[in-house]
Amino acid sequence: MKKILVFGSSNTDMVIQAEHLPLPGETILGGKFTMHAGGKGANQAVAAARMGGNVTFIAKVGNDLFGQQARQQLINEGITTDYIITDPDHPSGVALITVDNKGENSIVVASGSNATLSPADVSGAIELINSDTIVLIQLEIPIPTVEYIIEQSNSRGAQVILNPAPANSLHKEIYNYLHLLTPNETELSLLTNTIVTDIPSAEQAAQILHKRGVKNIIVTMGASGAFWYSGTDSQLIPAPKVDAIDTTGAGDIFNGVLCVFLAEGYSLPEAIHYACQASAISVTRMGAQSSAPYREELLPGKTSE
Repeated sequence: MKKILVFGSSNTDMVIQAEHLPLPGETILGGKFTMHAGGKGANQAVAAARMGGNVTFIAKVGNDLFGQQARQQLINEGITTDYIITDPDHPSGVALITVDNKGENSIVVASGSNATLSPADVSGAIELINSDTIVLIQLEIPIPTVEYIIEQSNSRGAQVILNPAPANSLHKEIYNYLHLLTPNETELSLLTNTIVTDIPSAEQAAQILHKRGVKNIIVTMGASGAFWYSGTDSQLIPAPKVDAIDTTGAGDIFNGVLCVFLAEGYSLPEAIHYACQASAISVTRMGAQSSAPYREELLPGKTSE
């Protein structure tokens, strides 16, 4: 099985459940308040580890209680944390999340130490990368660092998967280095300056990214599943029907699980199928990392290969 290196953010999520998401200027009384380990990078690392992946997480946390707790929780998940750096000058990242009674959410992130992760900070972990590596990245860390990781990973023969969340612009040549790009419908719209509302519009937008050089585009489409486009193949892989209570982290679960099955040699449609299954399970639970399923929930009796 290939090793998985996840570069990205680590946050503490502060979650309030409410009847509806507040409108601008509106104050509402919410219900239960909880705190969960989060951050798109950390979420994806935990999802991959629970699915049996060989995971190393590279990030930056503050010299505070949130950072200490995040590091220990990742260690408890069996994730290698040797390349998590402590920032003495900035606090750990936090996210303020409101979840309504339909499971939809509204999120504001204070990046803190995540915003200071530099190419120099990740240079040691870059030395781990080779052709037997899958590299997973998101955009909650500085774009110059993301581009450096992608360029270095590509030059070393690794498969690079970019989850472009939150959506941001990249230098055009970077797209040529991506094995997989995994936007949701909103992110795909922003990246291509189009309106994506259904499969035909998703395919048209994916064609734009493919022409930029991306080998495979997987569009996560919530309850509908995920749409895969490779230039020669396209397919909608459906998601199981579930009653969602919290969609926070669903996309992160998808990406982490996807990496594990690709690392084990499954075909891309097979890996997408299991990623959809895992994401569907996660939305029936509260939290991001805490909602990530374990391997036996997808494949009872089967360990990682």
